[in-house]
Amino acid sequence: MKNSVEPWRELESRIEDLRVLVQLTEEEGSEEDIIELEQELHEARHQFHQLQLSTLLGEEHDKSSAIVELNAGAGGTEACDWVDMLLRMYLRWAERHGYRTEIIDQMPGDMAGSKKVTFLVEGRNAYGYLKAERGVHRLVRISPFDANRRRHTSFASVDVIPEVEETEGVEISPDELKVDTFRASSAGGQHVNKTDSAVRITHLPTGMVVTCQNERSQHRNREVALKVLQARLLEMQRAEDEARIAELRGDLRAIQWGNQIRSYVFQPYTMVKDHRTGCEVGDVNRVMDGDLDDFIQAFLAHSTAGEG
Repeated sequence: MKNSVEPWRELESRIEDLRVLVQLTEEEGSEEDIIELEQELHEARHQFHQLQLSTLLGEEHDKSSAIVELNAGAGGTEACDWVDMLLRMYLRWAERHGYRTEIIDQMPGDMAGSKKVTFLVEGRNAYGYLKAERGVHRLVRISPFDANRRRHTSFASVDVIPEVEETEGVEISPDELKVDTFRASSAGGQHVNKTDSAVRITHLPTGMVVTCQNERSQHRNREVALKVLQARLLEMQRAEDEARIAELRGDLRAIQWGNQIRSYVFQPYTMVKDHRTGCEVGDVNRVMDGDLDDFIQAFLAHSTAGEG
């Protein structure tokens, strides 16, 4: 309760200080004082919008950290590059919000980019916000990989699941696991390439496979892979027991034309449009730098209105 109430009290105190600052500026403020006041007002407004956004989170796992998986779809090398662009976008978004991130697994593309990336976004409400990103994302741009400078369309999927607490986890018997070790294929320095530090765990009853190769220690990779497997199995269990697959994962669709939740257009004009809510932003570069709050807020408001 303290974590929920204290930020609002801090904002209330900040607004009271701003009222005093406004009065002083009106009486004898310089141009520098006015600039400082405008900056303080901007920061207070941003703080309010963040707190307002958090009030839309009320589902069971919304306060959890998030495990995010990006997969390249239709588009070949262009789609693999799109995965790296999305990865940068989400890491920048996490940095803006003070979340800690950790790349768990990364499979390089044949020529550029990544075929698949799994990463953790750790912090309060990370899953509640990032669940808005789950679905197929479409990119339209002049491809840097096309010598004829033609416009290409490519796709990548974003999947988000909550990181589970140990007390929530499903029991996994060692007999149900097949554990393989291998040399990592992602960037990680000489140590990664010379030792079998990467771990692949297969859950035999379900066929679910989880890989972790970005830690230097095989023990740590195994620990992280088991954590991801546990989260995915719990998600599957809840979906089966409570018929809530739509709430935890959303519809599983092909990563191709017609199934996108959001389009990012770089040419012939610039625009990012969310097809679920109708939210549009003209500055595509701002969005790619991690400014996703307009889309997240629109999705949460849309979802809340739908429940009501």
